[in-house]
Amino acid sequence: MSLVDLIMPKLGESIMEATILKWHKQIGDKIAMDETVLDIATDKVDSEVPSTAAGILESILFNVDDVVPIGAVIAKIKVVSSNDSHQPTSPSTSTEPKKEYEEVKIVEEIPFQPTSTTSHANSNGMRFYSPLVLNIAQSEGISMAELEKIPGTGQDGRVTKKDILSFVANPNKSSTTAVSIETAKVEIIKPNVEVNVKTVPEMTPVVYAGNVEIIEMDRMRKLIAKHMVDSKHTSPHVTSFAECDVTNLVLWREKVKKEFEKREGEKITFTPLFIEAIVKSLKKYPMLSSSLDGDKIIIKKDLNIGMATALPSGNLIVPVIKNADQLNLVGLTKQVNGLAAAARNNKLKPDDTTGGTFTLTNVGTFGSIMGTPIINQPQVAIMAVGAIKKRPMVIETPQGDTIGIRHMMYISLSYDHRIIDGGLGSSFLNAVSKELENFDSNRGI
Repeated sequence: MSLVDLIMPKLGESIMEATILKWHKQIGDKIAMDETVLDIATDKVDSEVPSTAAGILESILFNVDDVVPIGAVIAKIKVVSSNDSHQPTSPSTSTEPKKEYEEVKIVEEIPFQPTSTTSHANSNGMRFYSPLVLNIAQSEGISMAELEKIPGTGQDGRVTKKDILSFVANPNKSSTTAVSIETAKVEIIKPNVEVNVKTVPEMTPVVYAGNVEIIEMDRMRKLIAKHMVDSKHTSPHVTSFAECDVTNLVLWREKVKKEFEKREGEKITFTPLFIEAIVKSLKKYPMLSSSLDGDKIIIKKDLNIGMATALPSGNLIVPVIKNADQLNLVGLTKQVNGLAAAARNNKLKPDDTTGGTFTLTNVGTFGSIMGTPIINQPQVAIMAVGAIKKRPMVIETPQGDTIGIRHMMYISLSYDHRIIDGGLGSSFLNAVSKELENFDSNRGI
C-alpha cells in the first residue's frame, strides 16, 4: 500500500494558481484512473482534474474556494496492492496540524518576524518580481532595497500585488504591525514565533436608497473586473482610431459565402478576414506582438491571435488562435468557428485561452460603431472593430471626385504607451486599414 500525491496540474503558460470549485469525491471514496476528482477554475477557464492513480481518496488538503498554487499537492490517494487487498481499510484521519488558539490582551505593537521556512529567493538568490509589481514600485517610489524587504505571500515567496499595495498603505508594515484594538484572537503556531493577529472588522450595513436590485457578481465577472483594473494600473493606455472602406471585403463575402459553406462545411464570418489583415500587419510591425518584462521588450515570433467572445452568461472570454500566420483563410475560419462554439458550450480547454500575443474584439457585434478596448495583459495592444455601416463617401478617381454609397467601418487600437508611441501605433492601425480597403474582390476561396 502506498500514497500517491494528486498535484494541481499546470494549466497554461501564465497561470500560477487555480481555485477549487467542487470536489466530486470525498475521503474514503474509491477512485478509478483518470476519473474526475474535482473541478477547478483559473482566471481564464474552468477545468476538471482527473485522478492519476486508482485507489481510495485518503485525504483532501484544500477546501472549496481555496486558491491553490500550480504544482501543490491537493489530495492523497491510497493505492492498494494485491498483497494488501485482504486487509481492512482503516478510517482516514486528517494529517493537518491542529491550530491552537488562546485569548490574549494586546497593548503594544507586535514585531513581525517571518518564519524561517518561507523562501523569498530562487536558487540563485535573486527574487522574481512580476511586471505589475515592478510598475507599482516605480510609480510609488519604492526602491529595490525596500522591495527586497517586503514579505511575499505568493508562490515561492513572490511579492504579489496585494503585498506591495499593503506596504504602500503602511510602509512600516514590514517591520512592525500596529494593533489598536483591546483584545483579539491570536493564532499561535508552534514552534515558530510568528504571531498572526486575526481581527474581524465591524461591518456597517450599506443602505441603498430608492427602488434597487442587488446582484452578486459571479466568479468570472469578479475576475474580469480585477483584470480590467490591473491592466489600467499596469499599462498607460492610448487609443488611436481609423476609418476604412470595407466595401470590397463585404461584397466578396456576400458573393462566396454560400459556396464556401457548401464546400468547407463552415460559415465564413468577417472575423477570419479581420485576423488575416492583422497578421499581415503584425509581420510589418512586430513590436505590436510583444510584452514587457521589467525594462526588457519581449517580441513574440509566434503570432497567436486572441478573439474576445461573448458567453451565454454575458461575460467575455478570449480564446486564442495559435500560429495564425501559418493558417490560410479556410484554416482561420475553422479555428474561429470551433473556438467560438466551444466558448458558447463551456467546452474550452485551458490551453485554448493561453499564449495570446495580440487580441481582436468586435464591438460592432453589439451595434457599437467604435470602442476603446482595454489591453489584455501581458500583451501590449488590442484592436476593436466597429459595426459596418453604409454611408455616402467621396470617391476619388483619375476622372474626378464622385459621391457613392460605401460600406464603412471604424477600427481602433489601444496600446501600451510605455513601449509603443503614437507614430508606431497609428502606422500599424493604418496598415490594417489598408489591408482591408485593398481586399481583392476577385479572390478565390
